[in-house]
Formats: sequence, C-alpha cells, structure tokens
Amino acid sequence: MSTQVEPPVAGPQSTPRVDRAQYGLAAVLLVVGAYTVYDAMTLEVGFADPVGPRVFPVVIGTGLVVTAVWLAVATARGSRPEPEAGEDVDLTSPTDRTTVLKLVAVVLLTIATVSWLGWALAGALLFAGAAWALGSRTLIRDVLVGLVLAVGSWYGFVVGLGIPLTPGVLDGIL
Repeated sequence: MSTQVEPPVAGPQSTPRVDRAQYGLAAVLLVVGAYTVYDAMTLEVGFADPVGPRVFPVVIGTGLVVTAVWLAVATARGSRPEPEAGEDVDLTSPTDRTTVLKLVAVVLLTIATVSWLGWALAGALLFAGAAWALGSRTLIRDVLVGLVLAVGSWYGFVVGLGIPLTPGVLDGIL
C-alpha cells in the first residue's frame, strides 16, 4: 500500500533566513586578515635573511582573508552551520554567568600580576583559579599542577625557544 505525500506549501517560513552571524564572522576574519597582511608589509627586513619576518604573518593573513571570502560565499549560497547535537550539553539551560565572571576575574588577575609575580607564579594562579572557577575543589593539587605547568612552560620559552618571559619575584631562582 502506498501513500502519496503532498509537497509542502510555500509560505513565510520556507524562505531561508540570512545568517547575519556568519557574515559578521566573515567580516571580522577579513578585517583581521587584511590588517595582518598590512602590518607584515610594514616590518623592517634585513637583506641577509632570505625568508624574513614577513612570511608567516602574510601567509596567516592571506589564509584569514581567503577563509572570510569562502565563508561569505557559502553563506550567500545558503549554507548554515549544524546546530550543536548536545550529547553532553543541555541546550535548554542558560549560560552560567557566575562561572564566566569567575574566569574573567582570574584572567584579569593574571594580567594584573604577571609582571610583578612573573609567569611561573601567575601561570600557576591562572591554572588553579580556572580550575576553581570550573568546579574543582582540590586547591592544593590545582596549585601544584599549575606550578609544574607554568614553570615547565617558562623554561620551554626561555631555554628552549630563547624567548624571555619575566621571572618576577623568582628572579635569580629560576
């Protein structure tokens, strides 16, 4: 037994909506990419370096501009992102503003204290504070893990890459 299904009647909901958020993202990508390329072109380049400091910013900026154009074209063609499937996320619950405010406060505290405390201690506080804001209740373990990660990344930058990070109050110890 077969049944025929009639096609839906065209109505006000059958016309696709313009996804302004995708156009906004494309505009931001375009501006950031164009500025990156412009800023890279203003760098002073010595004649002895064949690659120079311009190459990577130009490649990244060009990639951002190309991505912005692709996103705008895809949006104009009606492409829309899939909504979150929500396997472990309750899509009906509102944003936890308290957690977001705690994370913002921890980041601002890190920004305010990194030059005085140095990266090793400020990074440890950043890790422990972020873990606390996200629900961890093991403060001592969080501080110790944060300290190991921050000191390890400090040595990775200073010794491994030759990029100086401020030692702060630990100057002479690290």
